[in-house]
Amino acid sequence: MSTALADLRYEGSKAEAASPDPIVRRRLAARADARPELLYFLATDRVSEVRREVACNAATPWQADELLVRDSDTEVRADLGRKLARLLPGMSEDAREEVRGRVVALLETLARDQAARVRAAVSDAVKDLDCVPKGMVGDLARDAVLAVAEPVLRFSPLLDEDDLLEIIAGTSADGALAAIAGRDALGGRAAAAIVAAEDEAAVAVLLANPSAQVREETLDLIVQRAPGKTRWHAPLIDRPALPARLAARIASFVAESLLRRLQARKDLSAEAREAVAGAVKQRLAEAVPAAPDPAIPAETAEAEAQRLKREGKLDDETVWEALEAGRRDFVAAALTEMSGLAGDIVGRILAAHSAKGAVALAWKAGLGPRTAMQIQLRVAGVSPRAALAPRGGDWPLTQDEMKWHLEFFGA
Repeated sequence: MSTALADLRYEGSKAEAASPDPIVRRRLAARADARPELLYFLATDRVSEVRREVACNAATPWQADELLVRDSDTEVRADLGRKLARLLPGMSEDAREEVRGRVVALLETLARDQAARVRAAVSDAVKDLDCVPKGMVGDLARDAVLAVAEPVLRFSPLLDEDDLLEIIAGTSADGALAAIAGRDALGGRAAAAIVAAEDEAAVAVLLANPSAQVREETLDLIVQRAPGKTRWHAPLIDRPALPARLAARIASFVAESLLRRLQARKDLSAEAREAVAGAVKQRLAEAVPAAPDPAIPAETAEAEAQRLKREGKLDDETVWEALEAGRRDFVAAALTEMSGLAGDIVGRILAAHSAKGAVALAWKAGLGPRTAMQIQLRVAGVSPRAALAPRGGDWPLTQDEMKWHLEFFGA
């Protein structure tokens, strides 16, 4: 191309950049052959759609990107984050030393953006990359907004099992555990930690993930809790490599349609098929329970709790089974008997929707931290976000704190 023709075209591009028509300016901003100085000029255009095109353009100079990282429009900043993430994997080794630092710095700024929309765009753009800072990915994974945390939790190759265990222990975003549970080839320790966290939705995702390494002892715990959790039943039926004893246990409580599906599986071992067949026969042989005699008054929850205490059968397992069955009245009566507190005090604690109060009450009753978590959620009406989870299997409060909260409620 002659110098005269190039100059003519440049003058034409300058005229387009100064055009009063935003469609013309936008078209120029999207061109891969646009001159850097014109793109820099358009990075301050009054129309956000023009600035978005500049943000998306790989030809935009880094000086313009530095302007756009502080743009007032969240969509401009989100588009810039996506563009920067696309640039990183394609950089040559020579270019990386010179340019990569600037690109990464801008990307890290956007990953800390005050707008969740921008952080989510960055998270989605970097979720498959191994050439971004691990610290940035870790911060995104711990974000309190699920739309930000989920992409990297689900896909990032930079998060190893130790990272995931730390995130599971301190997760803040609702749904974060379910995102981790869906990771390809999730490790056995992480799978066990998800089950220990007692997140019903996350366990359902874990069971439906055929590549997750769910150890037999972990699966045993899931099956133990599963009868009252119908959302687990279908993925349990389809879980690969079911041990015979667990297959039989599952066959004892799933709906008939799922039972037929379990029986039809061709990949079950001969031992498992035999165990399922035995469970089916047992179900058919069970007699229909006799109707209660109307002349005999039903046992109240309080009377049942007192009787079980006299018989030495009022313990953590009994309370757990009642929680699974949704027997809130019995759980309250059991807490009264086991704690030795007056019924009105127990009632006040449970009615206050206080996570700390419910934990202190469970501790006073001699129950475990895992049961205390369920009492918060199922009886005291504490939201999952506000509930106090066990810390490494231990109580989330000190004994002095729990005593203080009991005294606060009049114990």
